[in-house]
Order: sequence, then C-alpha cells, then structure tokens
Amino acid sequence: MKNINSLNAVKRAETLMPGGVSSPVRAFKSVGLSPVVIKKAKGGRIYDIDGNEYIDYVMSYGPMILGHADERVVKAVSSSAADGFSFGATTEAEIELAGLINKHFPSIESVRLVNSGTEAVMSAVRLARGFTKRSRIVKFEGCYHGHSDSMLVKAGSGALTTSVPSSAGITESVSKDTLVAVYNDISSVKDLFAAHKGEIAAVIIEPVAANMGVVLPEEGFLKNLIDLAHKNGSLIIFDEVITGFRLSLGGAQGLFNLKPDITCLGKIIGGGLPIGAFGGRRDIMEYLSPVGPVYQAGTLSGNPVCVAAGIATIKAIEKDDAVSKADEAASYLVRSLKDELKNFDDKITINYISSLLTIFFKGGSVNNFNDVMKSDTNRFKEFFASVLNAGIFMAPSQYEAVFLSSKHTKSDIDKTVSIISDALNKIF
Repeated sequence: MKNINSLNAVKRAETLMPGGVSSPVRAFKSVGLSPVVIKKAKGGRIYDIDGNEYIDYVMSYGPMILGHADERVVKAVSSSAADGFSFGATTEAEIELAGLINKHFPSIESVRLVNSGTEAVMSAVRLARGFTKRSRIVKFEGCYHGHSDSMLVKAGSGALTTSVPSSAGITESVSKDTLVAVYNDISSVKDLFAAHKGEIAAVIIEPVAANMGVVLPEEGFLKNLIDLAHKNGSLIIFDEVITGFRLSLGGAQGLFNLKPDITCLGKIIGGGLPIGAFGGRRDIMEYLSPVGPVYQAGTLSGNPVCVAAGIATIKAIEKDDAVSKADEAASYLVRSLKDELKNFDDKITINYISSLLTIFFKGGSVNNFNDVMKSDTNRFKEFFASVLNAGIFMAPSQYEAVFLSSKHTKSDIDKTVSIISDALNKIF
C-alpha cells in the first residue's frame, strides 16, 4: 500500500509531539513500523491520508460498537454543539444519561460523570479509600485501569506494549499502597488479605481482562472474589470501561449476574467522544462532595456534546440490538478462523467473548498474565505487517483486543479470514 503522506505526516508529528503521538500505542513502535495517519471512517471501514481503505478492528479501542459516524449520533452531536459546547452547569442531558446508565446497570444507584476512563478509576479508588478509611488497593497483574499513579503498577495495555509495565515518575510511597494479585488465582488474593488485614480498601478488576489481550474469568472466580472482599470489609470495583454496554447492555456484571460496589465506565457511553463515569451503591457515592468528604470535580464533566453522543449511542444500541449484532459478527469470525486455521492450533490461541477477541501467538490456554507473556511477539510483528498491508486495521500490539461492531458484515469477515489465513501461512 502507498504510505508517503503518512510517512511525511509522522515525520512532522515527531518534531511536535513526544514520539509523534498523543497516546503511546499509536506509534507502532512495538511492531517496528511507521504508523498510518487516519483521515476518516464510516461504518466498519477506516481510511488513511494516502487513500488506503481498511476493515477496522480497532474501533477506537472500543467505543464504536455502532460503527463509525452513525448518522443518529452525528445528528445528536451537531444539534447539541449548535446550542453551545460547555456551560459549567447542570443540563437535562446529563441527567438523562445518568438515567440510562442506571437503567442498564442496577448496581449503579448513583453516578458521577467525568472525562475519561482514567479519571473514573482514579476517582473511584479515592472514593473507596475515603469510604472504608483504608489505604491499600488490590489490582491484578496485566490489568490496565488508566494512567493514574496508583494504577500503573504491573499494568497492561500500552504500558505493557512498550515494555514499561510500570512508569517512571511514580513515587515509592504511592506504589506501595497498590498490591498485585494474579488474575484467575483467588489464592493470590487471599494471601494479600491475610498479609494486610484491615488495610485493603478495595479490589479493582477488569471482569473480563481486555488490556493484556482478552483473558476470560474462570468459572466462579469473580463471585469468589466479591465474597472474599466483602468478608474482609473491602469494596469491589469493576472496571467496565471496555466491557460496559459491550458484553451486554449491562456489561460484564449483567452478563454474569454479579453486583460490584462501584463500577467504572467510559468508551461506549460517549459514542467516541471523551467521557467517563463511576457509580455504585448510594451510600458509597454519597461520600462524594458536595454531599460527603471525598473531593472530586471537573470543569468539563458532563459536557453536553459528549453526553448527547452517549445518549444517542445507547438509544441506538437498544433500538438496533447492536450488542447482539456485534456478538454475532464476532462469533462468525471466530468460527470461521477456527475452521480455517486448524493447522495452527499448536501455534495460536483465540480467546473471545461477545464482540471482543485476541489471537495470541502461542499454543495452549491463556488464563493470566504469565500465559500472555509466553506469546511470540516477533511472530505477531510479522502478522501485523502482513494484515495491515492487505487492508486489515488491528491494534499494533499483541496485548490488545480485536473489537467488532454491528456494522461488520459477513463479506468483511470472510475477507478478514482469508487475509489472516494468508498471513499465518507466510510466517509459519
């Protein structure tokens, strides 16, 4: 594919921005390529500034379950923008969005809107500490909860892709209060509770890990985790920034019939515009200012344009049964891949749930961070370059998910399977 315009744009970007990007994984550093520079997207397709067309499986890392530039969302954004971009005051729209969140997430009795998933998690952790009057937080190795200081300890996503599972600039005094357990290993959590009795404010988890690649919870793991935390007087925080409104309209907790104390949301609730939210039990949420002693604020929180996009997105998902359509597309993709790639069973493993999946370059099961790290990242680099050149846009990292939307067609998926099969036959 031609890429001269992207190459020139990247050279200029590198003189103006660190690494030429606004977020690390976009640099394509882990796959040894120069990034493509995107111009536009529509439905299940995305287009770069050289005119190349791709079937898109990044979907802005999750928000675009309706596909790109859904007309209903575009109309809602345009109408809201015409009335003003930001007011620094309450609007009826943010109240409506809060109601839609509560409708589908009964555990969220009260919600606070913020500006990103990172901000949602950062605020939820502070709230948990204020409510319990305890200092320590348990997270899981390889799970990514945004880039606030206390969460960048053995993290996933971009931090894992760049071989920096923590980060410079985080003090020892901050990181010491973050304890790390092993995903799908309840005994590792029990050991932490035994070693830090009465100190753990909350356990935070991606109920389906999607930032070290897709890793599913084993049967009973999440229920046992909730019971263990509550037995020890700690809260459970579900980070559903990715899984919310994707695994089901009620997220992973709806799919698995579980009830966390606090939930963090983002991505889909803004339809592609920057937004986040955290909410949960009313007695916990009323520890937030202006009612309670835990301070949290944001000038652009509940931004009317972002909220309008979120309302339109959720209503369109409800009307179109978009979750089921995206699930069906993913199921067809996985079935087709498994049929086509039987000869590679000892070389690749496909983990998937609903409309999320990851192709791991290793044989055998992938149930935790240690399994993930056995993936052959050199093979992935070759694979990524091959599929990108053939017109498939995936995340440039072994440790990210493939996202499907309700707009991915059977034709898109058949073409994708053919391209992936060709790529694997070349590199193995």
